[in-house]
Amino acid sequence: MGKLYIVPTPVGNLEDMTFRAVNVLKSADLILAEDTRTSSVLLKHYDIRGRLESHHKFNEHRTVSVIRERILAGMDVALISDAGTPGISDPGFLLVRTCVEEGIEVETLPGATAFVPALVSSGYPCDRFCFEGFLPVKKGRMTRLSELASEHRTMVFYESPYRLVRTLQQFMEYFGEDRGCSVAREISKKFEEHRRGPLKDVVQWYSAHEPKGEIVIIVEGAPVRGKVKEKDRWKETDGEETESGD
Repeated sequence: MGKLYIVPTPVGNLEDMTFRAVNVLKSADLILAEDTRTSSVLLKHYDIRGRLESHHKFNEHRTVSVIRERILAGMDVALISDAGTPGISDPGFLLVRTCVEEGIEVETLPGATAFVPALVSSGYPCDRFCFEGFLPVKKGRMTRLSELASEHRTMVFYESPYRLVRTLQQFMEYFGEDRGCSVAREISKKFEEHRRGPLKDVVQWYSAHEPKGEIVIIVEGAPVRGKVKEKDRWKETDGEETESGD
C-alpha cells in the first residue's frame, strides 16, 4: 500500500517551499494539482519531473475513488494546490477523508498557508481564533454574519478583491463601524500590504484604492462584557504592584 502526502506550496514567494516538500514531490509516483498549468511553474523551478494530473473541486468526486485504488495498489501520491495547504479553502478534504476511512496513511507536511501570517501580523489576539474562510456568496451569508456578530474570538476570512469593499461594508453593518480589522493583501509577494484600523476607515481606504490580489481579512472579536482589555489589565496590575511595594 502506498501513502497520500499533503504538500503545501508557496502562497507567494517561491522560496517559501521547504526542502522536505521538494523531496517528497520528487519521489512521489503521482502529483495531483489543482491547476496543472499553475503548478508546472513551481515544479519546473525546482526541477520536479514527476507525473502530474489535475485534482480540483470540479472533478474530485469523480476521481477520488480512482486515486484511492492507485494508492492501495502501492502508489505514493502527493496532493498540492495552486497556493498554500490543500484542504484549507482548496480541494483536499474529500480525498483525505476517503484515505482515512480506507486505512491509508496520510502524511501532511507543515508549510505555507495565507491566513497564519495575516493573523499573526494583524495585532489582534491569535491564541484563540475562528477560521471562516470564504463566506457564502448568497444563501446563508446574512445568517452567518448575524451569528458571528457575537463571536469573541478573532475571526479570519478569505475574500475576493472584487467583493472586498462590499464585504467590509456588511461587516460594519453587523459588527459595528468601530470594530477593528486588518486586511492583508498579497501575502509573501512583492507588494504585500497590511491595512489596519476600524472597519469604517478600512472601507474608506479600499473604496478609494481598488484592491488587487489575494485577500485575507482579520476581524477583532466582539468585546466580552465586563472583561478588562489585556493592555488595561497590565496597567492595573502594574499599579497594584507599585502600591504594594511602597
